[in-house]
This record gives sequence, structure tokens and C-alpha cells, in this order.
Amino acid sequence: MPNGNIIVADDDAAIRTVLNQALSRAGYEVRSTGNCATLWRWVAQGEGDLVITDVMMPDENVFDLLPRIKRVRPELPIIVMSAQNTFMTAIRASERGAYEYLPKPFDLKELTAIVGRALSRPRGTPAAGVAPENDDIPLVGRSPAMQEIYRALARLMPTDLTVMITGESGTGKELVARALHDYGRRRAGPFVPVNMAAIPRDLIESELFGHEKGAFTGALTRSAGRFEQAEGGTLFLDEIGDMPMEAQTRLLRVLQQGEYTTVGGRVPIKTNVRIIAATNKDLRVSIQQGIFREDLFFRLNVVPLRLPALRERAEDVPDLIRHFFVLVEREGLTRKTLDGDAMERLKRYRWPGNVRELENLVRRLAALYPQETITGPVIEAELDTLPLMQSQASGANGRKAAENETLSGAVERHLSDYFSGYKDTLPPPGLYHRILREIEGPLIGAALAATRGNQIRAAELLGVNRNTLRKKVRDLDLQVFRTSR
Repeated sequence: MPNGNIIVADDDAAIRTVLNQALSRAGYEVRSTGNCATLWRWVAQGEGDLVITDVMMPDENVFDLLPRIKRVRPELPIIVMSAQNTFMTAIRASERGAYEYLPKPFDLKELTAIVGRALSRPRGTPAAGVAPENDDIPLVGRSPAMQEIYRALARLMPTDLTVMITGESGTGKELVARALHDYGRRRAGPFVPVNMAAIPRDLIESELFGHEKGAFTGALTRSAGRFEQAEGGTLFLDEIGDMPMEAQTRLLRVLQQGEYTTVGGRVPIKTNVRIIAATNKDLRVSIQQGIFREDLFFRLNVVPLRLPALRERAEDVPDLIRHFFVLVEREGLTRKTLDGDAMERLKRYRWPGNVRELENLVRRLAALYPQETITGPVIEAELDTLPLMQSQASGANGRKAAENETLSGAVERHLSDYFSGYKDTLPPPGLYHRILREIEGPLIGAALAATRGNQIRAAELLGVNRNTLRKKVRDLDLQVFRTSR
């Protein structure tokens, strides 16, 4: 049976009652108050084994009280709740020593489970120090999906753990990486982003590790690489799935041994950087295709963090729009408002380009339309100019369209989604062969499955030479399983 004394502090009497009943049923003794003054008196007197408190109290902000509590009771677990469900709320709770942050409304079972974990062992992890105050909140959204991201980031801030951020193009992977740096323990060091897809493949090693004078034709002087530039800070490796195998091998050595050599160099150089990687690809598929090292994947994927697509958090669209209008107003454009019909149309849209696509739309609305209030027909006209409007069908019509869709139509739709993520540029070179590899693997795998691993029959089914099929199976690293009928 659980036991422990819990202090509940919330100015909402209904929440105090609910928590009192739920925690008492779970076997805890509960005292509750509606103000910070009483909370502080009880804590200073040594009462309570755990505190559950709201942020906004009538007499004080709990974030101002937490440092005093941690000075007199450093091991006291404190669970912070807030209806102000923003990124900065989660970060400030963590920076001021809270054991956990929970957005309101909260789940009672989850809260009870957190209480049990908090009382079963001391927190023991030091706070990272006070985060810089910044009104430009780097992440926006109050949806459950974003709350999970905020909570994960708050736990990661005091660490140097390697993080792998995944998500579709335009979901804000670099924004999350910058937040991990700007509010983490390495904030005083440099943040160095590198886009693997934007660097010619034969120059990636030099770009990352630097080169010595004379290392190759054109190397007239010594050049520092990104690892050297990021020393003491964070190196963000974006589009890590586009890194060539040779560079992957050298990166693995850095992660394993904490040192590297420049191109053309002989002396190992110790490095002290935090690595954050990001990709919009499924690297497990790339591993199966033999184009990404499995051992490197496990070194990078210490803490996986998946960013939700905007269509998975449509309730965040209004907050994002208001945020982007504030930004464009600072740039000298006129802030707009949207009527209800316009907002509903935007919430229903699939957003293949995600948050980046929404931001671009807001900028167009601010720049091109003189009216102060944007209406539904204006939004409809704007959306008609974007790709994939024909795929926005919902309900039964959408399901029927998907059932009748041809393979070529599905591929065309997939490629439209892919290209929409590159609003101001083109995808990296080599697209033809990348797409062929993505299609070849499932196609050959399906043929082998249909023939129960018989490569001769699979080659006949595909209409290719048997030796060609064997080479493809080897190059794509496909698993062939033979079963008897």
C-alpha cells in the first residue's frame, strides 16, 4: 500500500478536492492549500514528502517560490501543473528544479503513477541553471502531442545525451535542436547546424572534420571543420540519412572514441560537442537497403524524438497563426485576423509542408491582402493554389478515393508531398536513384514473398535476369526466407 504525505497547492477548490480524493484512495495522506504562503510555511516546517502545485497562485508565482523551496528542501519532489501549456512553462519548471511538469487538464492515473515514482526514489538530478528569459517562444502549440515534446525537452535540457529528431519536412526539427541547445547546459557554446543534403558528397568529410593544406586539389590552406567550430557546444546534423557511407564511418569513430582526424591529417583531435541528428527518412529502411550503418544508427538514436506532423495537431493551427502574425508585424507587415470560417478551413487542411507551409501562407496573407479580416473564401482561394487539394477529401469519399487510387497516382501524391517540403529550394541531387531504391526494395520483397523465396521464379515474375535479381537482393540487403508449401 502506498504511503507518504502529499501537499496539494492550487487556488481552484475543485481541483484540490479531486486530487485529495484520488490520492487518498491511493493510500496517501493529503493536505491542501490555495496559496503560496501556506505552502511555503508547511514546506519550511518540514512537512510533506511531495508537493503538487499549480503555477499561478493568487499571492505568488510558484516559479518564484521553487528556488527557495529547493534551497531548504533540495530532495523534495515537486510536481508542477499549469493551464499555460507552453514550451517555456515546461522549461522553467525543469530549470527551477521541478520533478515533473503536467499540463492541465491532467490524467489522474498518470499523476498517481508519477507520484509513485517520485516517492520511490530521490530525484537526484541537479538543475541546469536558470534558462534565459525570452519572449520569442521557440515552439508553439498546446496539443497533447506538443505537450509530450515539451516534457521530453525539459528532461533533456540538463543532459548531454545524443538526440535523434525525426519528422516530416517542415515540422520544426532544427527549431527543436536549437531549443535543446539554447536552454541546455551548453547554451554558452556555439550551435553549428550542418545540412547533409546541401553539401556535395565528396566534400562532406572535409566540411565536418576540416582539412590540412594540400590534402586535396584546391586545399590551399588549412580549414577548420564543423566539429572544430562547434567545440564546447552543439553540432546539429540535419538530414543525417543523406550522409555517405565513408563519412558515416568517420562519424561513428568520433562517437565511439571522442576524437577525429582532419582530412589529410595524422594527429587525432579530441572533441567535446553534443550531437543532435535529424532526418525525415525512416533510417531502419535505409539500414535494410544498405545505405546507412546500423551501428551508427544506434549511436545516434540514444534518445529518439518524433515531431508530429501538423495534421496530427490541428488544434495548434490557431496558436501558430497568431504567433506568425506577430512575427510578420515585427517585420513591418500588417497583422491580420481570421474569421471563424477561415480558421476552420485551415484546421481541416492536411498541410503536407507542415508548419513551414503554414508560416509561408501567413506571410502571403499579410503581404498581399489589404483587408484586416481574412475570410473563408480568401483562404479557399489560397489553398486552391497549393498542391494536393484533390487529396484533401475526408470521410467516406476520402476512403473511396484511396481504394481506387492507382499505383502511379499514389507515387505522384507521395512525390508531391516530398517536393512540398522544399518551398524555397529543390531537393538534393540524386533524386532519381533515391526514389528507384525506395521502390525497388518493396517491389522485389513482394515478388520474393509471393514466390516464397524462390529467386528463379521471382526473377521470372519481375521479368529480370536471375543474376540481376541476386545482385539487387544483395545491394538492397533484402532478407530472403524460403518456406515449403
